Amino acid sequence: MTTESEKKIRKMLSLHKQGTVCVAPWLEKQGISRDLQAYYRRSGWLQSFGTGAFIKPDDNVNWTGGLYALQEQLKASIHAGAMTALSMQGMAHYIRMSGDRVFLFAPPKTKLPAWFKNHDWGEDINFTASSMLPENVGLVVYEEKNYSVQISAPERAFLECLYLAPEKLDLVECYQVMEGLTTLRPKLLQSLLEQCGSIKVTRLFLYMAEKAGHDWYKRLDQSKFDLGKGSRTITQGGVYVSEFQIIVPEELVKL
Repeated sequence: MTTESEKKIRKMLSLHKQGTVCVAPWLEKQGISRDLQAYYRRSGWLQSFGTGAFIKPDDNVNWTGGLYALQEQLKASIHAGAMTALSMQGMAHYIRMSGDRVFLFAPPKTKLPAWFKNHDWGEDINFTASSMLPENVGLVVYEEKNYSVQISAPERAFLECLYLAPEKLDLVECYQVMEGLTTLRPKLLQSLLEQCGSIKVTRLFLYMAEKAGHDWYKRLDQSKFDLGKGSRTITQGGVYVSEFQIIVPEELVKL
């Protein structure tokens, strides 16, 4: 092996963080050609992780290690959100334990690469491409042992929960989480709700926040929110809440 090849291998190993995926385009930017990548794989320096993706040999990589590659190497605007982000921040433990689901969000037309979509992560990956919220507002950094990823702050995460409800998340469970969200930041909520593209989500959020009686609810300027006109049926056969013009499950109203 030449000195130049040794330098490239050392550089690759130092930049490729333990527990993460590295992708072919990123390796090329580090000066490692596709042919050299194939050679490293054959030589045991890299282990294939699907088309155009690699891990360190025998490394243990979970979905956050894949998300790291999407965000840091492919520069994709994909983040963990909804109940996943709330759980990662200690705000929805019992919900997280009820099912191994990971909720990822991205702007419209975004697609997951095949290596991520086809891998068995041991958890059910729910991917949503939506323009419901602006892509870079209300995100925080979550630290893993050797790397970090972007996830939704609690304020954004809960709005994402409501976007998925009631088809993918239960509204009663969402409200039970809302009851514990005593420290949400009204300034960030104001910004998110002013830019929220879903009238259903905005109305549901205000209904649940008012019902929970949180202090921060009183600091929101609702005159700046797009609440639309007419009623919205969230659940067929539910109960009509006149203040917010929504039809929600009877069991939610009774809480």
